[in-house]
Amino acid sequence: MNAIPIAQAKEVRDDGSIVEIVVWELDEPLPPCTHHYKYRLFFGLPGECFVRYDNERGKGDHRHAGKVESDYDFITLDVLLADFEHDVTNWSKP
Repeated sequence: MNAIPIAQAKEVRDDGSIVEIVVWELDEPLPPCTHHYKYRLFFGLPGECFVRYDNERGKGDHRHAGKVESDYDFITLDVLLADFEHDVTNWSKP
C-alpha cells in the first residue's frame, strides 16, 4: 500500500503541550475505513494524551479523550481537522 504524506506539523506550546498533525493519503482504504487517509492528530504532553484522533487497520476511525476511547464518524478530512481543532481549543483538564 502506497502512502503519500499530505500534512505534517508539530507545535510545542509555551505551556509544554504538543499539537501534532500527521496525515497520509493512501491508494486504497485502510479497512474498515472507506476513505483514503491514514492520520494521527495528537494534543497533550509527553507521555499524556489529552485528545487524539487516529485510525488503524481492523479498528477504524476513533477518538481518544484522556483515557476514554470512542468511535469517530469520519466525514471529510476538513471536518476531521475542524473537530480536532475544536477539541484542542475547548480542552480543559478535569
